[in-house]
Amino acid sequence: MKIAFDVDDTLLIPSVALGNGVSAESVPHYEVIAVYKWFQSQGHYMIIWSGSGVDWARRWADKFDLRPDEIRMKQKSNDVDIAFDDCTVELAKVNVRVKRINNSISRADWNANKSVRE
Repeated sequence: MKIAFDVDDTLLIPSVALGNGVSAESVPHYEVIAVYKWFQSQGHYMIIWSGSGVDWARRWADKFDLRPDEIRMKQKSNDVDIAFDDCTVELAKVNVRVKRINNSISRADWNANKSVRE
């Protein structure tokens, strides 16, 4: 099967969600990464994607040493069997919503500045 994981608020926890402000380092979302690695260990085709682009997805895949089979821009795709995301989406045949950490904290400033910061 092809399994896709989003980056922001799925594989990584933004620094603002931890109360560390927009300039601090974001951290791995270890529980979600454990699910990613389980699917990977079962021999599934792993995709990391992001609405912020391929470079952003590649940066975090490399930083977290996830070794996906493919990195791509996040978009609806008929070839993806399962998609993990923090938002309610219909991107794959089956879509799994990951609980956001501190969802009440706005990500607007973090999203606007993340490419220059991390």
